[in-house]
Amino acid sequence: MSDDEEYVYDEVTGEWMPASELAARQAEEDKVEVRDAVGNLLSDGDQVTLIKDLEVKGAGQTLKQGTLIKSIRLTGDPQEIDCKYPGIKGLVLRAEFVKKR
Repeated sequence: MSDDEEYVYDEVTGEWMPASELAARQAEEDKVEVRDAVGNLLSDGDQVTLIKDLEVKGAGQTLKQGTLIKSIRLTGDPQEIDCKYPGIKGLVLRAEFVKKR
């Protein structure tokens, strides 16, 4: 910490603290934990496998159990993950139907 750092009042703790420390604390609180069907923590870029057959609405296609989905992205919703799959644009899966590989 430098002497010229700006201090801000944290209403939660009732203390004055460096702005960078408060920003880091708030960023940590805003993180959403996304867990797969068996409780594994998911993160951006993970590979997942489907645990059951899923009918994809609007695509007229069914993704079979065991299908590998590469490079997922978290959406900020604890139950949804954004995925890419050949032939399906904008695929969003519920975390309860996948297992981390």
